[in-house]
Amino acid sequence: MVEVRAPNPLTAGLAQNLIPQPCTLVIFGGAGDLSARKLLPALYNLSVDGLLPANFATVGFAREEMDDAAFRAHARKGIERFSRRPLDEAHWGQFSRSLFYVPGIFTDAQAYAQLRRRLEKVEAEFGIPGNRVFYLSIPPSLIAACLQQLRAGGFVADPHEGPISRVIVEKPVGRDLASAREINATLAQTFDESQTFRIDHYLGKETVQNILVLRFGNSVLEPLWNAKYVDHVQLTVAEEEGVGVRAGYYEEAGALRDMVQNHILQVLALIAMEPPWSLDAENVRDAKLNLLRCLRPLRGSDVDRQVVRAQYGPGYLHGEEVPGYRREDGVRRDSTTETYVALKLFIDNWRWAGVPFYVRTGKRLPKRVTEAAIQFKPVPEILFNTSRDAPLDPNVLALRIQPDEGFSMRLSSKLPGPKVRIYPVKMDFRYGATFGDSSLEAYERLLLDVMAGDATLFMRRDAVEAAWAWVTGMLEAWEASRSRYLPEYPAGNWGPVEADRLIEADGRTWRTL
Repeated sequence: MVEVRAPNPLTAGLAQNLIPQPCTLVIFGGAGDLSARKLLPALYNLSVDGLLPANFATVGFAREEMDDAAFRAHARKGIERFSRRPLDEAHWGQFSRSLFYVPGIFTDAQAYAQLRRRLEKVEAEFGIPGNRVFYLSIPPSLIAACLQQLRAGGFVADPHEGPISRVIVEKPVGRDLASAREINATLAQTFDESQTFRIDHYLGKETVQNILVLRFGNSVLEPLWNAKYVDHVQLTVAEEEGVGVRAGYYEEAGALRDMVQNHILQVLALIAMEPPWSLDAENVRDAKLNLLRCLRPLRGSDVDRQVVRAQYGPGYLHGEEVPGYRREDGVRRDSTTETYVALKLFIDNWRWAGVPFYVRTGKRLPKRVTEAAIQFKPVPEILFNTSRDAPLDPNVLALRIQPDEGFSMRLSSKLPGPKVRIYPVKMDFRYGATFGDSSLEAYERLLLDVMAGDATLFMRRDAVEAAWAWVTGMLEAWEASRSRYLPEYPAGNWGPVEADRLIEADGRTWRTL
């Protein structure tokens, strides 16, 4: 079929709309946690909003023994608990009829034969012209086997003709540079790069998408967006929860792999990259890649000076006592997996020369919040800023990515009264307060993008490998150190004292969030 070209998502809301193609979404791991918490609620919300194509169906595929009725019950439970919109009985009845399930082992060719027969039946029933999106919501260790079976079973169409075949791969892609290259090579044996969508849900959030609009759609900011005016940048990704049921995964990942290598570097790239010459997906992704290649390597003694890792110890969160990391179920008692990372990095290009970027992320911190803050240099020590004991607060542009997406700008203002007294005020924008109705959640937006064939918000192979290449220096330094214990911070606190020392050594402090 002839694919309709969809407009770029970064222009959505201006003058154009996405055009998702009729298709069947096949969720590998359809009986799992991500499916219940994110994917099925996202599809339900898109259905309620009338954004799914008219000819659309979902097929869950997993080893758990289920039938269609059980899968629909699984979906309903997830929607009732996690959906942006409450479940409406009338709409649920219509939506649930498009949900199907095929049980099977991912390495079993017979299971794929059964999946093929079911897909053909569903496509005939719903008038879907053979377009298929395969969402691999499975552990990285199973990806190669699934791709091999899809290839052997003839599920993948030519990218230039015939029905659409696309694959979505969850982050992290690999656990180091070597494994990422291996997964990417395996993907390339089955799917063309144009058919491959490496998903990082942070890139589907409104504020993240708004970074480029904020930077390049306003004449007042971009002239200041450089080393001449910016003092430093802080990126914080804080989580309240511990490892929970993900201990097995987290023990092998840790905060550096789980957060820094993907979420944080992707947001950093959007904040710091040079303007692309157009909003075409490849141009935006080229600009992000170029920024990643400018990151100054952190190796050997640099890691000791500029990187802090730690684990949460026992403590209190919202008044409740919680265990330390090494006492969590599924965690080794001698684990050296980091649950917290703080680091200082530099971008060696003309725009950012000498500007430090401070990054911190951790679990069991006081609250869930993600923010990128650009702090501008102070005004000269004349006129209103003459007191070295009480200098004026610097201007800060804070981009809130979650929760309560939006951004704010801190400015100095005169307090009312006969005397000249300066007070920092905040100009605050919140999506919810300004636009009322809740906006699309990240997975909703990204699923639509895949159906529309727009890869702008997805990670390209070379960018994934560039990010891993930069992280590798830290991983190698930690492995060489053979540390048996990491610094601890009490659960419910903002990290270890070593992280405070890291930024305070430069005469700066972490922002209070």
